Amino acid sequence: MATTVPSVLWPGACWTLLLCCLLTPGVQGQEFLLRVEPQNPVLSAGGSLFVNCSTDCPSSEKIALETSLSKELVASGMGWAAFNLSNVTGNSRIFCSVYCNGSQITGSSNITVYRLPERVELAPLPPWQPVGQNFTLRCQVEGGSPRTSLTVVLLRWEEELSRQPAVEEPAEVTAPVLASRGDHGAPFSCRTELDMQPQGLGLFVNTSAPRQLRTFEAQVYLALGDQMLNATVMNHGDTLTATATATALADQEGAREIVCNVTLGGERREARENLTIFSFLGPIVNLSEPTAPEGSTVTVSCMAGARVQVTLDGVPAAAPGQPAQLQLNATESDDGRSFFCSATLEVDGEFLHRNSSVQLRVLYGPKIDRATCPQHLKWKDKTTHVLQCQARGNPYPELRCLKEGSSREVPVGIPFFVNVTHNGTYQCQASSSRGKYTLVVVMDIEAGSSHFVPVFVAVLLTLGVVTIVLALMYVFREHKRSGSYHVREESTYLPLTSMQPTEAMGEEPSRAE
Repeated sequence: MATTVPSVLWPGACWTLLLCCLLTPGVQGQEFLLRVEPQNPVLSAGGSLFVNCSTDCPSSEKIALETSLSKELVASGMGWAAFNLSNVTGNSRIFCSVYCNGSQITGSSNITVYRLPERVELAPLPPWQPVGQNFTLRCQVEGGSPRTSLTVVLLRWEEELSRQPAVEEPAEVTAPVLASRGDHGAPFSCRTELDMQPQGLGLFVNTSAPRQLRTFEAQVYLALGDQMLNATVMNHGDTLTATATATALADQEGAREIVCNVTLGGERREARENLTIFSFLGPIVNLSEPTAPEGSTVTVSCMAGARVQVTLDGVPAAAPGQPAQLQLNATESDDGRSFFCSATLEVDGEFLHRNSSVQLRVLYGPKIDRATCPQHLKWKDKTTHVLQCQARGNPYPELRCLKEGSSREVPVGIPFFVNVTHNGTYQCQASSSRGKYTLVVVMDIEAGSSHFVPVFVAVLLTLGVVTIVLALMYVFREHKRSGSYHVREESTYLPLTSMQPTEAMGEEPSRAE
């Protein structure tokens, strides 16, 4: 169904007038149709389609088909044209157009392409599947469209086990299946269903090659000596694995035998293996006092089980099964000391080794290391320094340095600004619950020399020199202004001559009165 579309947009009044002039009285206001047949067809991928474009317009011309597909004009006549579309591989939309009384009429149709899956395959089944355990059916599907109409079905014989839509590309559908005795030799398969019935075509089915399942039921017996074990049986391809956990008791030390018995399909197999049970405890290292005061006696011992040879800090025990022991008088240097014990046990010609250690803590009073805490310091005034003093002890002591005769304290280990007020003797004391230790530190602060006097003297000298120079200049100037002149008596015609000719230059000569 299509409507008439003017090829040129005219102003409202002009367009109405032109339309009335062009159309006969019986044709004015009439709409003509352009039909595209078939409407919304569905065809298999790669197929061909015959398309007919027709109109009831009595003066139609230039019928055309617009499409990206390969097309060929087959036939045409008054008001119609037929085209053949070939190798249609994907969904597409086609357009027909025709000119009717100078106006263009269009029509369209949607082409839907369907294709069957290119591959439908059931993944291989386990070579042997234990009865009573789950296995997974897995089907892979490649291709097939439209996907909204494609379904994957997993089958045992013709029994439907699972039905799921095909979503991704490629699609993979899985389902768990519990194996039973009756599943031995049963065929399993995968089927795809492309349902095009709503489009009037039908249901397209594609089935994978079947795979047969082989099941088994094995009886496994595991025992340690006369103790029956609870076994867990797993299969890996054609191999069965039976595992069990056994707890060995102390009274079972020595050689024992493990028995494995398997019955499958009327066949019976048995295997035996020797096992040695042994006890290897420790080594255990003990201190008579884990935290001992300085000067006390500490005993260190190491022991292990029977037939085990122990060695404590390089000193072996007298014989296997015997403890190793040593004593020491605890000193400051023993604080944090570790004692190492190794144990060796021989089992069926093999030597097994284990190690252990323990650490001793020694309590001792506070001390200040004189090498790191100078007792006499000479510093300059208004400088920055660090009082380097370190204390030790267990427990770790608190260190403070106070000035004698006052409560003034200087920081230890951090920079501080030094001035003359820090001059004096300080008591540096380390204290803890184990006692106190005091060290005297003398700070000699050198006051900086004053530059005031030299500067003052220099200023006075400068002022004196300036004053003298100014005074001499003043006297010299006054002397020039009051200069004396003498008259020569020999000639009354000669000009007066100054005693200071430099001052008379440029002046009028004086005559005698």
